[in-house]
Amino acid sequence: MERAVLAIDEGTTNSKAILVLESGEIVGRGSHPVETRHPQSGWVDQDAKQVWTSTVAAIRECLANGPEVQIHAIGISNQRESIMIWDRQTGEPLGPLVTWQCHRTAAACDALKAAGHEDEVIARTGLPLDPMFPATKVRWLLETHCAGKAPGDICIGTVDSWLIWNFSGGTVHACDTSNAARTQLYNISEGHWDDTLCDIFNVPAEALPEVHDSSHVFAHTSGVDVLPDGLPVASAIGDSHGALFGHGAYTLGDGKVTFGTGSSVMTTLPAFIVPPKGITTTIAWSLNGKPTYAFEGNIFVSASILPWTADLLAQSDVTALLDLAQTVDTTLGVMLVPAHVGLGSPHWNSDARGLICGLSFNAGKAHIARAAAESIAFQVADIFEIVVRNSGRGIGRLFVDGGPSKNPFLMGMVADYIDHPVIVGESTEASAQGAAYLAGLATGLWPDLETVGALEGHGREIAPTISAADRERDLAGWRMAIARATLGPE
Repeated sequence: MERAVLAIDEGTTNSKAILVLESGEIVGRGSHPVETRHPQSGWVDQDAKQVWTSTVAAIRECLANGPEVQIHAIGISNQRESIMIWDRQTGEPLGPLVTWQCHRTAAACDALKAAGHEDEVIARTGLPLDPMFPATKVRWLLETHCAGKAPGDICIGTVDSWLIWNFSGGTVHACDTSNAARTQLYNISEGHWDDTLCDIFNVPAEALPEVHDSSHVFAHTSGVDVLPDGLPVASAIGDSHGALFGHGAYTLGDGKVTFGTGSSVMTTLPAFIVPPKGITTTIAWSLNGKPTYAFEGNIFVSASILPWTADLLAQSDVTALLDLAQTVDTTLGVMLVPAHVGLGSPHWNSDARGLICGLSFNAGKAHIARAAAESIAFQVADIFEIVVRNSGRGIGRLFVDGGPSKNPFLMGMVADYIDHPVIVGESTEASAQGAAYLAGLATGLWPDLETVGALEGHGREIAPTISAADRERDLAGWRMAIARATLGPE
């Protein structure tokens, strides 16, 4: 019987599971939706119990759809910056899972900025004070749902730690470095939960999980009804980091862009660098006690602008929208800024709002459709410019993944406006495959990175074709549109 790794990708909208053979082939898939709630304007959360039950449902479907295999290990990739608290004795969630998209703590972040804490937070975590990151959300959960609870009675956890807790039958409270690095409570240059940060955010360090390498046997399964007891849970990694690892981007300077609801641009670094304004520094993963660092830029609205624009223009679907966009060679100066929930990196402006500008009587639906498509590439170019200028070395291979990466028209725009070739990943499950490879490394299924790197295939390289003059003209127009979108309310 062939050996395989069962890899989980617990995302914002779905929990997925795949079976990965020693050859790297995916032979089973399962998926189950996760409901997202919007209890107030700007608030986004989920039912933590449903996150776990959807994961179990995805595993059940995956095992039913795949061949009979020997499950060698389990790996986890997960949505990042989403945070929750549960009772250490009962395992019952104390409040919702507050997701990365939630802005309920915007005022708390503003207060910390006004108190002068942001520079210190960035120096220790590589992250700005923004409601995307969990530390202020933890404080909100503690104040709102944990009154009367002693720190020793609760567990504060990212999604990987919640899954590890449940896989282990409620005996292990742990996470990996990549997830810890996104909490704003972990000192990423020194590698530990930081007392100063815990004081700034008023979070009890004793309730935080143990932190281990991304490739590590965290626990063994116990009491999971779809799995036998004793299987090693042997990796955990944030989904964006998992995709980078899954591509085989192991050479310093390699990077990737993951396209989804939002987008993540990530390139590896030789050492920790306090990030320049506009982007963040993070731990991509850690192996054998050694972290690999990365620059990252997070885009709030990426591919999700396409169905919105399709509805606006009365197009049947995104495919029809992109077909329409390709009927014109230029937007005639029309710009669409998808700041529908504010702007992420490199602007970090939660007051910005979306706009369409540059309209003339010559412009029609096709030009607006093309402007929507270009906005995806322009946002990547904003981040890429800062990364290139501050990385200290050239950018190596740049992989792209996620659903939009399969569209040559969109990826050609990305290559054009960043002026760098992109390599389309063949796998549609890069995050889960990265988790699988890390779990296999931890348990000896694969002996080393060279072996793992040889497993992953890649599609064609797409090179830039636009002229330098056209590139600069279009980017200048985009910058003017961004300036308008970030003026804020009168």
